[in-house]
Amino acid sequence: MWKRDDAVKPPTGPGQGAPVGEPPAAARAADPKRQLERDTVNIGKSVVIKGELNGSEDLTIEGQVEGKIELRQNVLTIGPNGKIKAQIFAKAVIVQGEVTGNVSASEKVDIRDNGSVDGDIVAPRVAIADGAHFRGSIDMQRTPTPATAAVKPAETKPDTKPEAKPAAPPSSGPVASQATPR
Repeated sequence: MWKRDDAVKPPTGPGQGAPVGEPPAAARAADPKRQLERDTVNIGKSVVIKGELNGSEDLTIEGQVEGKIELRQNVLTIGPNGKIKAQIFAKAVIVQGEVTGNVSASEKVDIRDNGSVDGDIVAPRVAIADGAHFRGSIDMQRTPTPATAAVKPAETKPDTKPEAKPAAPPSSGPVASQATPR
């Protein structure tokens, strides 16, 4: 393992701030560009991974991965040099390279112009650019959010009953009495 030598670090005792030209720690944390750089991990094109890959950061893969990739709360980007043979589970998947295997995303799958996917896609939104390659099936079922799941069943029950009642014989008396709320 590589360990940073503490003697190389500049001292940051009382009265000594960050090095000249460095913004204070509070300004660095508030800068969204620096935060984005810090939260994205890159796997270079010479790296080969076989097995399971799990994480809680956005990930860009330029190398090769075989097995399973799980980033359920994060964005996975397959770079132009990336070659993936894996089952993928992520919040969003952007494909610029090659993917062989099923892709499941909770938000979106985006296959860019030179991207390739051979496998099934499950996501509420799918974008396939002109020039992209896709072979498989797409399931775009929406997953209900907890707020809409509580509201939808109550709305659909009253709506379905009146739609079924007009198909009954033309006697409107019983239909009107049945449609009144209880």
